[in-house]
Amino acid sequence: MIDKSQNRAPPTNNHQTKPSYWADTIIQGFLILSLSRSLASSTAAGFFHSRFMYTSRKKIHKDKDVEPTEFEDSVAQALFDLENANQDLKSDLKDLYINSATQIDVSGNRKAVVIHVPYRLRKAFRKIHLKLVRELEKKFSGKDVVLIATRRMLPPPKKGSAVQRPRNRTLTAVHDAMLEDIVYPAEIVGKRVRYRVDGSKVIKIFLDPKARNDTEYKLETFGGVYKKLCGKDVVFEYPITEP
Repeated sequence: MIDKSQNRAPPTNNHQTKPSYWADTIIQGFLILSLSRSLASSTAAGFFHSRFMYTSRKKIHKDKDVEPTEFEDSVAQALFDLENANQDLKSDLKDLYINSATQIDVSGNRKAVVIHVPYRLRKAFRKIHLKLVRELEKKFSGKDVVLIATRRMLPPPKKGSAVQRPRNRTLTAVHDAMLEDIVYPAEIVGKRVRYRVDGSKVIKIFLDPKARNDTEYKLETFGGVYKKLCGKDVVFEYPITEP
């Protein structure tokens, strides 16, 4: 005869299992709560990241889909903010965007924000130049803002080649056009080249005095930016006008 008592499960101790059961339940609850918070946090972060991407990236188009730098993102975001908050610039900025942006050390603690804009949008940016630059300089803590149209130089054609290089794609033409962009809204009314004893040269640029109030405080920045981008020394003056 088989002793059935051997197949019976051992008696349980209710006093021992109940605390264990509740402990497991509490731990599982904490794990679920922690996971929920983590998912909510990641979802929110993803939402804000995607929103940031939309708001800033629509204002900057780089060649070959290159990722903008952190500084370029900040400039693009500043443009987007102005488009949405500044009624004077809203309609004009709607279809405008930039190609790139960089920060240049001019001298001492003085810095400049150099923004390259598409060449085909150059006239549209010039239309709002004074207002836009003024607002951007506020957003970047008083740093001088300079807008330059994106231009491309072409190398000289090979000897014997029938291909001709357009005049506006030569090194000299591109550098001259960049200088005009840098000093805008002032117009260049004269130019002289002075040679130093060591053979180096300094370009003296005469600016239209009519724009003196809007440009005189930035002359040092103009020279520093041009030197950085083109490698040429330049000084600026306003011709003396007779009363």
